[in-house]
Amino acid sequence: MTEPAAPRTGTTTLPPASANGSAPPTPGSAPAAPRRRRLGTKTSAVRTTLVAGVVVLVVVLIFIIQNGHAVSINFLGAHLQLPLAVALLFAAVAGALLMAAAGTARITELRQIMRRDRRKSNAG
Repeated sequence: MTEPAAPRTGTTTLPPASANGSAPPTPGSAPAAPRRRRLGTKTSAVRTTLVAGVVVLVVVLIFIIQNGHAVSINFLGAHLQLPLAVALLFAAVAGALLMAAAGTARITELRQIMRRDRRKSNAG
């Protein structure tokens, strides 16, 4: 079953007014202007980063306080006695440094490729 088509008299059927009293848009009204995107400033970015850093430091501090008991660590012949939290933080920092080294190597490689391509395009 299909619904009967609306009569074609040049007028459109509008929905009823909403419960809050606002009227539906009229057929000749201009569309609403697009919302302006709020531009962030460098200062607001720094402030947001600092707040996030403080939150991370508080979480790390709680982690260190709750995991203060000492553990024995044996690695490549080295024997250490460290608090558990410190040992885990060392491991996390070592992992972050490895990832930073890999990222730096990739960026260096991409820059070399870009220089090579630039030289080829200027020479040719």
